[in-house]
Amino acid sequence: MAGFDDPGVFFSDSFAIDEQQDDQQLTKTLAQKKFKEFIREYHEDGLSFRYRDDLRKHYNMGQYWLEVDLDDLRNYDDQLADHLIKQPSEYLPSFESAAKEMADEVTKPRLEHESEIQDIQIMLKSDAHSIKIRDLKSDHMSKLVKISGIVISSSSVRAKATHLTIQCRSCRNFVPNIAVRPGLEGYALPRRCTTDQSGGVKCPLDPYFIVPDKCKCVDFQVLKLQETPEAVPNGEMPRHMQLYCDRYLTEKVVPGNRVTIMGIYSIKKQAKLGRDNVTVGIRKPYLRIVGIELNNEGPGRSAKSTVSSEEEEQFRHLAARDDIHQAIAKSIAPSIYGSEDIKKAIACLLFGGSRKRLPDGLVRRGDINVLLLGDPGTAKSQLLKFVEQIAPIGVYTSGKGSSAAGLTASVVRDPSSRNFIMEGGAMVLADGGVVCIDEFDKMREQDRVAIHEAMEQQTISIAKAGITTTLNSRTSVLAAANSVFGRWDETKGDENIDFMPTILSRFDMIFIVKDQHDEQRDTTLARHILQVHLNALQSTSNNSGELDLNLLKRYINYCRSKCGPRLSDTAAEKLKNCYVRMRGGAQIYERENDKRINIPITVRQLEAVIRMSESLAKMSLSPFAVESHVDEALRLFQVSTLDAAMSGSLTGAEGFTPNEDQEEVRQVETQLKRRLAIGSQVSEQRAIQDFLKQKFSERAIRTVLHIMLRRGELEHRMQRKVIFRAR
Repeated sequence: MAGFDDPGVFFSDSFAIDEQQDDQQLTKTLAQKKFKEFIREYHEDGLSFRYRDDLRKHYNMGQYWLEVDLDDLRNYDDQLADHLIKQPSEYLPSFESAAKEMADEVTKPRLEHESEIQDIQIMLKSDAHSIKIRDLKSDHMSKLVKISGIVISSSSVRAKATHLTIQCRSCRNFVPNIAVRPGLEGYALPRRCTTDQSGGVKCPLDPYFIVPDKCKCVDFQVLKLQETPEAVPNGEMPRHMQLYCDRYLTEKVVPGNRVTIMGIYSIKKQAKLGRDNVTVGIRKPYLRIVGIELNNEGPGRSAKSTVSSEEEEQFRHLAARDDIHQAIAKSIAPSIYGSEDIKKAIACLLFGGSRKRLPDGLVRRGDINVLLLGDPGTAKSQLLKFVEQIAPIGVYTSGKGSSAAGLTASVVRDPSSRNFIMEGGAMVLADGGVVCIDEFDKMREQDRVAIHEAMEQQTISIAKAGITTTLNSRTSVLAAANSVFGRWDETKGDENIDFMPTILSRFDMIFIVKDQHDEQRDTTLARHILQVHLNALQSTSNNSGELDLNLLKRYINYCRSKCGPRLSDTAAEKLKNCYVRMRGGAQIYERENDKRINIPITVRQLEAVIRMSESLAKMSLSPFAVESHVDEALRLFQVSTLDAAMSGSLTGAEGFTPNEDQEEVRQVETQLKRRLAIGSQVSEQRAIQDFLKQKFSERAIRTVLHIMLRRGELEHRMQRKVIFRAR
């Protein structure tokens, strides 16, 4: 036994292997062995070996990837899953090496030309809750994280080297198989040649260049992820995160997709913006994707949400109510008084009709577009704000602050790669939901033209800077606008609105909202507003039969994803007869000759009624839209678009004069032309009162005046007087 004064033996070995590095290598080898055992042995109820069978199936199909659920790995070996989550950059290559060895076992025997086994890519998924982009901190660096958001831009697929071969320009010596770190990190070439230069030939500084033919590369793509609109606090800018994906994860998503990402929170060197900027120790974060889950794969689907059996039973009881449409309409903006028909139309917009893909490849949209047009102070903007909150996917924007690129899509240049990339606008981000556009009349005409395709075909075509593609915009449009003069003027006719017929025909329902002066209505409205302010903190949903807002939002999401009704035979027959009757009744006078010609109700208006009937059936989870649904849809169409057209105020909106009013309209026009001389002036109100004494209806009198104003036979003068110009 050595004493306390034993000097001991001290030595130094410069070529010895670092014990810590050796232990780390042993740990990786052990982890690779456990990963291999997991793929081979994990089974469900002893019947199917899930990952081993998936690996064999994918490899035989030429798809060299394997998707692994982290929950299964945690059930198999909790410590191994913990290592993979905390140190994914170290353990994921071991997992892929184990999958490659396992693929070699399960695919034997192979053909001679398939003797070389292919690399396997491991994709990860998990049922754990995702975190917000703004919650990513330095503590998450180099760890496995799960975030969700909207893809707003994507680059083209390019090649990244995984193993380099470099050559010296002077001595022509090769340095093969240099491993390159994955992700957006590059490789710095050596400054000096490593060849023995004792022969007298010295290689210059920076002698190496890359030999492309001897490099091994993989495909990669760079994406840009943005926070979902509902996750952005008020007054805050939405946060963004750059994503890197490679191999089989490329071209999985397009701008506008809502996704959930599993990835490694990594850093890259930040580009220098100027000569004096010092970036030592400063790195820019990005996410290296190891798993992608799409949240809106189906047409018109919104974000996925799990529905429990209790909730599904509650939804079934709710759909069985006879007054479900009335209850949903009452629950829409309950603090706003009146506007029952507008609320029912908004309910139809939230549920939507059925999207149909025809055998010839054409698609008929199921989303409903609504335009609110009229006086200020009629709660149009409040309705839009409420719809943005209650819709499963909602985007709110103002017409004055929106451009064509902001609404549809834009092509911008990536500052780092100098390549053109595509970024989706509001209508792309709201795919599967609702876009609320306030101040629709304040938009520039060229910006309104840009959304024509998005509203009818529900696609956005881009052909700029060598990028030719089509994005989905399967969204409903709820727009609000004021008249040209601020307030609606009955005497101005077509001059109240400055919209082109092309944009008006794309709206299924057009409501003219007027601020009418009525003492009794004003008293009731004032009492309602005072009660809203006095009871602002109290909930009235249980007292008035309204649905809870969270329940309504989940019910809308459930109905949109589970129900796709169609017209029944009897309802289709009734709708056909009404359509033919409307076409026959749509008659006005032509200016050149006093003949009545038909202005047909277009197919777009017929399809609008079909979509409204389907949405009414969807509210009650009915597989077919029956006659009662068609009756209500026709009533809503009558009180919206047709009544607006009857007022003579909408250029391009199709209206009609009913058969029973045609003779009365003809008599009023004959009497008016007989009594007015060319150039004479008369008060419009006095003319209306005069004809009312002759037992003509006010509706027929105003219809004749508007028709003659449109044809130019009458001309407005000050103080609501009209002048007769020609016979």
